[in-house]
Amino acid sequence: MIDLPGPDATADEDARSLLGADTSPLGRSTGWAVDLLTAAEPPREEDFAAHFVPVFLARHPQGFAATVEQWRGLGPFTVADYQAVAHKSWVTLETPSGVRSTLSLTLDSSGLIRVLHLGPEVVTPPVRDWDDLARAMEQPGVTWSALVTRTAGERTSTLYTKDADRPMPNGSSYKLYLMRALAEAVTAGTVRWDDEVTVTPALRSLPTGDMQELPDGTRVPVRETAYKMIAMSDNTAADLIQDLLGRDAVEQAVAAGGHAQPALLRPFLTSHEIFEIGWGDPRLRAAWVDADEAGRRELLDTVAGPLTVRGSDLGPTVHRLGLDWHMSAWDVQRVLTLLAEDGVQDASGVVEEILTAYPGVPVDQAHWPRVVFKGGSCPGVMMFCWLLEDPDGVRYTVVLQQCADEQKLIGDGQFLRGMGARVIESGLLSGHAR
Repeated sequence: MIDLPGPDATADEDARSLLGADTSPLGRSTGWAVDLLTAAEPPREEDFAAHFVPVFLARHPQGFAATVEQWRGLGPFTVADYQAVAHKSWVTLETPSGVRSTLSLTLDSSGLIRVLHLGPEVVTPPVRDWDDLARAMEQPGVTWSALVTRTAGERTSTLYTKDADRPMPNGSSYKLYLMRALAEAVTAGTVRWDDEVTVTPALRSLPTGDMQELPDGTRVPVRETAYKMIAMSDNTAADLIQDLLGRDAVEQAVAAGGHAQPALLRPFLTSHEIFEIGWGDPRLRAAWVDADEAGRRELLDTVAGPLTVRGSDLGPTVHRLGLDWHMSAWDVQRVLTLLAEDGVQDASGVVEEILTAYPGVPVDQAHWPRVVFKGGSCPGVMMFCWLLEDPDGVRYTVVLQQCADEQKLIGDGQFLRGMGARVIESGLLSGHAR
């Protein structure tokens, strides 16, 4: 979370009231989850099936009630803060002694809970100037870069930069190029939003997302698939879109999207390929490292079948082997800017709807009526980027990137997301620090 610790009874009452007043599906699910930890009586195992996707409960073969009971033992809790954004929510819970934890929840597209996690609150320091950002981002063992820009008309100025020309692994932000390639195909008339893609074993990937759980042969409209690819960062959705467009078209979109070194993204990998080579047979990784571009393309043909890697296999970082999507902060800024233009030019409004569906953090819509967001992660990799447009049409981009040789140095992304929120709420973008 992004709030500083400290007891405040009024804030606690306001947060609980805010949660109680949220009658959206996300608000109702979050309220139910909070009640699991704060109600007088412990939950019953038979109550969970109506609230969670089956795959969540399958990860708790001994029953989820035992985990909830452990969480309850850390209390009693009061609600200190509540934040909800699209399909995700975060609740800060506080004990009488002042210990604060974050209960994070993600809804599946079916409306059921896909992720529910309780962990220590991640506190991010306030950002009053760019030196505050730099001090917070400077952490032992972590390489980072940052870029903040302002674009008014045809002129782009740099508000802050730190190693923004250095290519870094970016995880799921590669989906920005897929979205550009798709928007171009729709404009050209070679793809329609109501066309369908088909889920097959060879195109099924690992989470994030939920499309990997659809039965073989399920047909899904391109529009829905693209929405999940961007708003929910669905990996299977991204692989389905890439299969529809073809690898060549996406590689052309990388070059057209302003990547300074497009060869870094050739061949343009699917998430399926990253998982299979990165955490599958060790011989695949050795072959990948030794091969040139042509050899790597041949290697991809050997992993074109059903995925053999499971989520539990992911562990050691592989981005140093070139098994990720490497982009500099400037590369990210350029593709974000072009996508924003795609959203304006698309007469159907679908591109804009997809790009702005999930802003990543709570934002003041009066101040930022338009927000495009994308996050990305892999073991040892974390990045978040935003394009924000004010009521006058002035656009700002914020790009934050981290990588490390060990995942534990990066964490689950709450810190970097919080730092992005700090920058956005600081007033530094518009030149009036708060």
